[in-house]
Amino acid sequence: MMKKHLLIHGQWVEAKNYTSLKSPYTGEEIAQIPAATNEEVELAIQAAYEARNVIAKMPAHQRASILEKVARLLEERADEAARLVALEAAKPFSTAKAEIARTIQTYKFAAEAAKNIHGEVLPLDAAPGGENRIAYTVREPLGVVGAITPFNFPFNLVAHKLGPAVAAGNAIVLKPASQTPLSSFFIAELFQEAGLPSGVLNIVTGSGRTVGEKIVTDHRINMVTFTGSPGVGIGIRNKAGLKRVTLELGSNSAVIIDQGVNIEKIIPRCVTSAFAFQGQVCISLQRVYVHESAYEAFVEKFVEATKKLKVGDPLDPTTDVSAMISPGDVKRTLDWIEEARQHGAVVATGGEAEGNVLLPTVLLQADHSLKVSCQEVFAPIVVINKVKTVDEAIEFVNDSRYGLQAGIYTDNIHTALHAAERLHVGGVMINDTPTFRVDHMPYGGVKESGTGREGLKYAVEEMTEMKLVIFNRN
Repeated sequence: MMKKHLLIHGQWVEAKNYTSLKSPYTGEEIAQIPAATNEEVELAIQAAYEARNVIAKMPAHQRASILEKVARLLEERADEAARLVALEAAKPFSTAKAEIARTIQTYKFAAEAAKNIHGEVLPLDAAPGGENRIAYTVREPLGVVGAITPFNFPFNLVAHKLGPAVAAGNAIVLKPASQTPLSSFFIAELFQEAGLPSGVLNIVTGSGRTVGEKIVTDHRINMVTFTGSPGVGIGIRNKAGLKRVTLELGSNSAVIIDQGVNIEKIIPRCVTSAFAFQGQVCISLQRVYVHESAYEAFVEKFVEATKKLKVGDPLDPTTDVSAMISPGDVKRTLDWIEEARQHGAVVATGGEAEGNVLLPTVLLQADHSLKVSCQEVFAPIVVINKVKTVDEAIEFVNDSRYGLQAGIYTDNIHTALHAAERLHVGGVMINDTPTFRVDHMPYGGVKESGTGREGLKYAVEEMTEMKLVIFNRN
């Protein structure tokens, strides 16, 4: 049995209160996790506040070196890290290994970003009165970044907060998801080994009402970066005042299948995009709109491939789908499936649970107003509907409160460009699903999918302030 402590000013501090962390798959207790009090959060914020000048004055090459060493240390312990994710999140081991590989890349990109923070020279003499003046901009760290992260990518989405924050020269107070704190404690140990100064990274676990509220409202926190649900994100935005805020929120991502597409070729990618990590991915494929000429063939092959997925223990390397993050989420999704069934949707496969495992579920003919279509399902459920034209499909995709990413498969370049222009989302994937992401691309959405962009270069810009300097040579 593990018992973890809070990380405050470089020290592992025993907390006053602890909670039990249980495996989503077995229900067994796997660790005792600190439940921070207001006073303990206060200590963590003060530690970061005092350390902000230390990391801000550290040369870029030193910050880059620390990030490079973290990537190297994680690479050496990749299997250990993947097993930790499988244990605390019930992420299938093969999927967890892929997350660790991406996390290593994210820290490597962060190291490069640290060495490439720069401004520009402005030609002031382009305006009357600007003659004989020299102007340039620089980017400076904000100070203290408060990071609140979700359970679904406990290594890589933490890396998307810590990596750019350190690269930019900020101190951090991190609140990891209550179900997946072990990954954050693990990476913190690697940062300590890599030589990150004490106080630059502080980790406080506990309730959102205590820890999250304090991070969002405390005047010493200069920025809040949050990945999670729209409801919580909107609450953060309302309480943060003039703090810089980046929000990566939900989605009900869709793909359009045009006529004439090679169905056989795209099925494996679509199935993986729908059911990887039980569909608990912000850009998981939730809605599929198929041209009527390809609909029957697509559904037949998609359902056939779905039935071949292996359900079971996340620690088994051959498992494709395992337990959802909580029993409450299983009940919620079963209720949504039943609602869809009662309103005429057809359950082509799945629709049932075995313990905390929801079987991969394919729904047909589900109205766009049903929860499984219009809300973020965050479960191994995909809705496949027939459309007459690509334009009709685009209207369905856009008729959503979300707008993170969308995809279209088409062999027509004009259709592809038309869709790229018309789809109201943060990212359009041509001949791929919306689930595509590599870690240096700009990533973020519109509408209730959030504000701001991640991806190392873009996150560094969010975590720095532009300053203008002008020399008058007259």
